[in-house]
Amino acid sequence: MKSYIVGVGMTPFEKPETRDWQYWDMAREAGTQALVDAGVTYADVEQVPVGYCFQPSTAGQRAAYSLGLTGVPVYNVNNNCATGATALMMARQFVEGGLSDCVLALGFEKMRKGPLGAGSSGAGAAEDFATSPVARHYGVMAARHGFEKSPPTAQIFGNAAREHMDRYGTTPTQLAAVAAKNHRHSAHNPRAQFQDVYTVEEILTTRTVHRPLTKLQCSPTSDGAAAAVVVSERFVARHGLKGRAVEIAAQTMATDTEETFASGSCIDVVGAPVSRAAARGAYERSGLGIEDVDVIELHDCFSVNELLTYEALGMCAAGESGKLVEDGATTYGGRWVVNPSGGLISKGHPLGATGLAQAAELVWQLRGEAAERQVAGARVGLAHNIGLGGAAVVTLLRAP
Repeated sequence: MKSYIVGVGMTPFEKPETRDWQYWDMAREAGTQALVDAGVTYADVEQVPVGYCFQPSTAGQRAAYSLGLTGVPVYNVNNNCATGATALMMARQFVEGGLSDCVLALGFEKMRKGPLGAGSSGAGAAEDFATSPVARHYGVMAARHGFEKSPPTAQIFGNAAREHMDRYGTTPTQLAAVAAKNHRHSAHNPRAQFQDVYTVEEILTTRTVHRPLTKLQCSPTSDGAAAAVVVSERFVARHGLKGRAVEIAAQTMATDTEETFASGSCIDVVGAPVSRAAARGAYERSGLGIEDVDVIELHDCFSVNELLTYEALGMCAAGESGKLVEDGATTYGGRWVVNPSGGLISKGHPLGATGLAQAAELVWQLRGEAAERQVAGARVGLAHNIGLGGAAVVTLLRAP
């Protein structure tokens, strides 16, 4: 059975504490937008998977209840930074499994200022991770690179960048080119947390967070929410939604295997193997390949992860991703447009909302509704959402 996204919504992504709102306010705003976009009401919704990472248990109910009290099942979803795409995947499975005709996937996050995952001692001491779900991942990093005082996520991705530089000759300029591209793209996204344009030189000279990553190469903490209405083929026909229905052509989640840890490389523990596996599964299930894709929203939590993901998705061979971005192959006028929204680096990264915001951007692109960000003639979109610990979700979407 096929599944379709017929409505999407997204709040502006904002610096924490910018606005006096709660997570249920965000969810109501994004969820209402998605329902209106789909031309349905909350009474049509049969199930609601809700993604978030930092709110208490049953926060999903508090969020969904802001849209209506219809008694439908609400599921609380947490899969680290891959939470939003996981909620979308649950919605798709409910529909494709024949359990429901109309499902609303919600994702939100209300975050604190400051670096992510600092731990109890503030800067992220190694002992804070002894019993952490990501202890094995950070243990691989510590064995090779030690454990420093910079934010731990910046450390593990920064060390992955250094490994890539040592192995392939990738340059700091190529890493900064990723951030420059995404900041440039976000200038046309009114929902993006940042809309300023920076040169490569400006990005290289901002404060170093963890060598070689500077501040403008790191995604920020963010408040925000996003939502998608996922429906069956018969629901599309019954409600006359064919012209707006974006098909979920394939979707695959992969989690860690021995390959993640065997090499002792930060490139692997931050998700290169799981991203490859998820992409391979999505291509096989859809019959599509990276050569069919026009527009991509991928998980650039740090600039290096965009380069690693180019390679994992098959956009280039291992070690060639720096040249790919440097040559302009991943922006307007190139082979693909990657992160037209501005990506996590510039659009923002409220964990539970990120994967659903990627889907929203692709739906707007595939419908031709992305205004100044529009990728001309976009017919196939790919979303890549990854969470350390770990899970990677790759989703292929096809235009109506």
